[in-house]
Amino acid sequence: MDWIPVVFVTFKFLVLGTGMFFAIKWHYDQGKKGKKNEDEKRAVLRAGGKVAAVFVLALLGLGIATFGLAGMLGMDMALP
Repeated sequence: MDWIPVVFVTFKFLVLGTGMFFAIKWHYDQGKKGKKNEDEKRAVLRAGGKVAAVFVLALLGLGIATFGLAGMLGMDMALP
């Protein structure tokens, strides 16, 4: 039973590492294909920033809701 986490974690790192390698390679190759003009780059960066901001706000809201629910259920949430 002790070898299952080792195998699964190793497999997970191999799969995620391979996926990250090919994702970075694909984006690098796409960047070398053709250059976008500055307006398109600016629009993509702005959209990416908006998505990142929404994600951070959703993550913050989920964290607050989780701590609120845990406190309501009587769980001890004090830091050591």
